[in-house]
Amino acid sequence: MNKKLYYFSGAGNDFVVIDGREGDLSAYREATCIQALCKEYGTDGLMILGLGNASVDFTMDFFNPDGSGGMMCGNGGRCIVAFADYLGIRPATVERRAEGITAAPGVFLFCAPDGFHTGEILARPEDNLWEVRIKMIDVHGITPMLGGCFLNTGTRHFVKFVDDVEKVDVEAEGKALRWDPAFAPVGTNVNFVHVAPDGLHVRTFEKGVEGETLACGTGLTASALVAHHAGVPTATPGAYRLRARRDWLSVNFTPGPDEKFTDVYLTGPARLVEIL
Repeated sequence: MNKKLYYFSGAGNDFVVIDGREGDLSAYREATCIQALCKEYGTDGLMILGLGNASVDFTMDFFNPDGSGGMMCGNGGRCIVAFADYLGIRPATVERRAEGITAAPGVFLFCAPDGFHTGEILARPEDNLWEVRIKMIDVHGITPMLGGCFLNTGTRHFVKFVDDVEKVDVEAEGKALRWDPAFAPVGTNVNFVHVAPDGLHVRTFEKGVEGETLACGTGLTASALVAHHAGVPTATPGAYRLRARRDWLSVNFTPGPDEKFTDVYLTGPARLVEIL
């Protein structure tokens, strides 16, 4: 194993990222390798950018630090779009469609474990820093339970509103809910949300990491959708500002009947921290 490794951060959600367009990457997909690399560099996951084809510009494989995979990571998706731009990959110059997802000319179209996504570089304010917007999957249904709400935004999330997110013992309460029998056998990520005057303040306990992370893109998305479900007011309908532990991000969406949300977008910073 001798691939060059890149360290990316999406609003404090940190990843080892690999260009997997050439060579045999099978060893990097082994749980023991993923666990070792994430432990060595202290990251929240590992991602592999794969070769594109006639339909997509590239593919995205995401793995948790425990070696598990098969789910989407919102901040990882934003980072891998920035990585593609860094590598010199350019989106197609014509409109494309894939399973209901439309990518305008100049917008990336990529495939992740939960399906197809678009990605757009909104700004590059400095070297190795990007502002990236990605389109998430449509969300169908929100289930009230256990004093909060459960939904799937590319991976499983439970959202609970609290009076003061700073006073929550995220490690203890998050772990208890993550393993609650109601979510067995897979479990769930857990988001604690405080409605503040300047936006939604969110802290997340992530399964696979088995602890709190500085940000969680699918969790921020879930928090915004549940806020709409709960009638939390916002200056712009279908749009929320959200504060993770370090950065502000935004989630925009179009609500529909029967708790269906389409045109769901997650926007925030992505930074190349280091070439390892």
